[in-house]
Amino acid sequence: MKIFTYIVLTTLLLLSCSTTERKETFQLLPEPKMLTIDLSGQHLLRLGVPDSSLVSEKLVNAIPKAIINPDEAYRLRITPDSILIEATTEKGIYWARQTLAQIVESSDGNSVPALEITDWPAFRIRGFMHDVGRSYISVDEIKKHIRLLSKFKINVFHWHLTENQGWRLESNVFPQLNDPVHYERHHAQYYTVAQAHEIAEYCRQHNMLLIPEIDMPGHSAAFVRAIGHDMQSPEGMKVLKRLMEEICTEVFPDAPWIHIGTDEVQFTNPSFVPEMVAHVRGLGKKVISWNPGWAYRSGEIDATQLWSYRGKAQPGIPAIDSRFHYINHFDAFGDIVALYNSRIADAEKGSDDIAGGIVAVWNDRLLPNDEQIVLQNNFYPLMLAFAERTWCGGGSEYFDKNGTILPTDENDAVFNGFVDFEKRMLWHKKHTFTDEPFAYVKQTNVKWRITDAFPNDGDLLKSFPPETGIDDTYEYNGIGYGSHNATGAGIYLRHVWGKTVPAFYKNPQENHTAYAYTWVWSPKAQTVGLWTSTQDYSRSESDLPPPRGKWDYRESRIYVNNNEIMPPVWENTHTGRTNEITLKNENFQARPPIPVELNKGWNSVLLKLPVGTFSSSGVRLQKWMFTFVFVTPDGKDAVEELVYSPDRKK
Repeated sequence: MKIFTYIVLTTLLLLSCSTTERKETFQLLPEPKMLTIDLSGQHLLRLGVPDSSLVSEKLVNAIPKAIINPDEAYRLRITPDSILIEATTEKGIYWARQTLAQIVESSDGNSVPALEITDWPAFRIRGFMHDVGRSYISVDEIKKHIRLLSKFKINVFHWHLTENQGWRLESNVFPQLNDPVHYERHHAQYYTVAQAHEIAEYCRQHNMLLIPEIDMPGHSAAFVRAIGHDMQSPEGMKVLKRLMEEICTEVFPDAPWIHIGTDEVQFTNPSFVPEMVAHVRGLGKKVISWNPGWAYRSGEIDATQLWSYRGKAQPGIPAIDSRFHYINHFDAFGDIVALYNSRIADAEKGSDDIAGGIVAVWNDRLLPNDEQIVLQNNFYPLMLAFAERTWCGGGSEYFDKNGTILPTDENDAVFNGFVDFEKRMLWHKKHTFTDEPFAYVKQTNVKWRITDAFPNDGDLLKSFPPETGIDDTYEYNGIGYGSHNATGAGIYLRHVWGKTVPAFYKNPQENHTAYAYTWVWSPKAQTVGLWTSTQDYSRSESDLPPPRGKWDYRESRIYVNNNEIMPPVWENTHTGRTNEITLKNENFQARPPIPVELNKGWNSVLLKLPVGTFSSSGVRLQKWMFTFVFVTPDGKDAVEELVYSPDRKK
């Protein structure tokens, strides 16, 4: 009699589609809704892959257990002598192929177990957005993102094509839009009609919906420079309508959706947006608009994309959640925790009114090249977290409970869910994203103790008791101060968005100093690398580089074995804030790890973390935070066998 192991999604499983108690080691990301393993059967592989003659695909009328989004649902059945994929559409067939590929890739190369998977997405929109209006990204790079992310069931590429800095789409009707003199950045770098067709076809091949965005009437300085008229003027509207005819019928004839922006602008012509929506709809397209933006009622727009905390879903209008998904503000280690644990639009699963979510990368600050855009925005790790959450649904909060902070109780379901995700993500870092920019290492083993914050009265150099001796409690000026545990390689004491996103301190105050400490056990004396920083530089801020010889403008200090770790020589030295000087080595991802000598046995780590005001002339949004983790000297992996423990417990 066969023995079966059942791994089934229930409403109690908040963090993944299935439990981690499995008899087989799969590296499935996202995890499937329902997985049944037959331990008595194995399907033999031929030269590491299934025999194609034993694999069949079948379109069926229904996947009965798929409770939502049935057009993307599939069933995958592996027996010792066959592999059967069933789905109601080619979309489901494609996703089943990705799941099968992950099963095979994470096998021993000889066989895979007999199993059955029934799977479907919680949300129908699971996407990423690139702002190429501000910073041009090459066609090959975009295609790589489409190809890699489709493996993880990401199904939307939102292409933000126009901005103040440049009109990035070729127009044969109004070629002056592509004249180099009308660009402020990346002069005359734009996508030809042929390249737009190429990317649209590549999306189709990879089961990805393309949503082109032509931002109007705001973010349109490039249009004004080239055409000589504001978009909301009669002359501007005439040109824009002709442009949209070209875009909808010649450039993207098969794209079902067009995004028209409407955010961050003063409306001077009350008929502009209704006319443009009607015009684009008349060209056979559905229309998306930012919210906040133009105020729509049900029926006046086909979908809205929520941005900032002010974006609100409206009954009768499908909403795409991007409210806390602007990863240009995210760090490498803290924000991925919040993103992974967060519900999409604060919903367990999608509905008619909640379509899903899109992660956005806004390139206000110039970066040197495509690789740095991917690397410094931590693009791939964050997209994998988002891929799992949008497919699986659920989540433990909506950026309103623990936020960027991991639970310290290792029996906590939220903690264990992230541990399991991290393990699978790091497997794919090694096997799927080989040689791609991917600045993430294991952080769920990095333990800290962080003090209550001491008032520094604006004196960032002021010393406090932890500098003379580490303890669990302290007394200063007759007041007691405690310390508390934290886990992670990146800890926000106060988030960049303030109290909107919870961080370590529940009520952070200006003009305070915190201390974080731990001990690190090393099995031998060795030279390791160190990823560390005390201010993650947002890719959409014009912040000044740190002063020479300082980690930041807050007088932060870092010590290992009582030896101060000095910052690198900052490549940028400018003293006037600007978005047009590229970020260089301000962020740890963009510089080599700092060499550090570890002793055999226990090594002490102490960070002094003062803060003055939360906004200053040099740095608009102070991130009261730190990043600290030892890596291999080349920065590719975590250092094996290290133990991080503030209590010196192995």
